Formats: sequence, structure tokens, C-alpha cells
Amino acid sequence: MRAVGDDREGGGAVRVGVLGATGRMGRATCRAVLDAADLELVAAVARATKVGHELREVLPEAPGDLLIGEDLSDLVGSEVEVVVDFSAPEATMAAARALLPGGIHLVSGTTGLPAGALEELAGLAGQEEGGNLVWAPNFALGAVLAMHFAAIAARHFPSAEVIELHHAGKADAPSGTALRTAKAIAAAQGGARDHPPASRESVAGVRGGDVDGVRVHSVRLPGLVAHQEVVFGGQGEILTVRHDSLDRASFMPGVLLAVRHVPTRHGLTVGLEPLLGLS
Repeated sequence: MRAVGDDREGGGAVRVGVLGATGRMGRATCRAVLDAADLELVAAVARATKVGHELREVLPEAPGDLLIGEDLSDLVGSEVEVVVDFSAPEATMAAARALLPGGIHLVSGTTGLPAGALEELAGLAGQEEGGNLVWAPNFALGAVLAMHFAAIAARHFPSAEVIELHHAGKADAPSGTALRTAKAIAAAQGGARDHPPASRESVAGVRGGDVDGVRVHSVRLPGLVAHQEVVFGGQGEILTVRHDSLDRASFMPGVLLAVRHVPTRHGLTVGLEPLLGLS
């Protein structure tokens, strides 16, 4: 298969399946694929919700003959070429183990993966005749740029703190984006900066968590979608880099970008930065 912009062998739209199709991000992904002329939604899988029912019961614009499956075999049986995964860590790992060796490409935004998961995914992706994998903690193009800007600013400021804010239903804290941002800041500073010691906490945890010397704070509230601030402090000045996703539609350009390019991204690609020319 070739990236969009090249002539696909045999022509036709890329056959896409969605894992976690009835969740918030899954429904948004299904809608985006349905709206893309060069992609075809051929499979939708969920763990429990409406399994066996028509997808249009949860997504009215879906074709009437598309049923919600419950097993990875439903993806394989639909002859998908690319699977988009917004599920749970255990489902993501199971999907990678089942799909990648069979030559099916995977695009995943599942965060909260267990320790060592990326190393295992790197080993599974890009095997001979196998599928490739793009995994990203955030598919919003603005969020990726904000992380990039934060890494640049970190070279010039002695201190930074990350504040991430998400909807109340988000399963993991801190977010994958916040972890990646904090680690990028620490790497950019080279570990040589003097970080002020944590203040004495009269309430445990009030200063947030420590990620490689960078303080990270998580907020979970109804009404939020996905938001992050990185606050840098220097002599006599403050710099804030902030990104706000106000609707899950903000993630879809990045998801579609990954779907279109994963066939030519050999092995494991972490983050959208390589697809945007940022790394």
C-alpha cells in the first residue's frame, strides 16, 4: 500500500477498521473516515456497547449494513488494511499482537500503556510482511506543535511546570501528552538545570507529580475535553504555551494523516512529529 498522493496498486479506497468504535474518540474516527473520499470504513469493533447491532444506532451517518463486532477476528474477516485503535491498553496490546504479524497496519492513540509496551510494539511492528504502527499520545496538530514549542523554550528557561486538564471520564493521569511533554522538557534541559526543591506540602501531592524533575498537575472535570499549559519561569518573566481541544474533531486531521501514511512508515513511529517534519 502507498501513502496518499501515490497511485495505490489496484486503486480504490483504503479499507479501515476502528477498534473502540463506540467510544467518544471511536465515533469521531468513524465519522472522519466516512467523510474521507480516499478511505472506506469496513469494520467497527467494540468491547460491549451495541455489539451485533448496526453501527448507525450510535452513529446515524454509518451505512446500514455495518454491524458492530466484538472480536479482532471481525477486523481480519473484513479484510481491513489499517485499524485505528482508541480502546484500552490491554485491547491495544492484544490488537498489535494479533494484527501486525498478519500485515495489517495499526494507528493507535491509546495511552496509559504498561511499562515496556512501546518496546514490545517496536518488536512487533515492521517485521517482514508485517504491518507498521503509528502510536501517538495526541493527534491534535496544535497539541503536537505546542509540545514542539515547549521543547524549544525549555532550552532557555530554568524551570517549567505542566498542567493538563481533561474530561472527568479520562482513565489515566497524567495524560500521555503531559508525560511526553515533561520528558521532552527534561531532555532539552539536559538534566543540568537547577530545579528549586519542592515546597513543604501541608497537603500531600499538592505540588503535583514529578516526571524527570518536571512538575505535572492533572485536572479532571466535566465540561473539559483536552487542554494543556506549560508554564516557564525565568528571571522577571513568565512564558505560557497552551493548547485547547474544544471538540474531538480536533484530533481527526492527525488521525487521518497517520492512516494515510502508516503503510510507508516502516516499523513503529512514535508521535506525529515525524509525519509533520518536526523530527
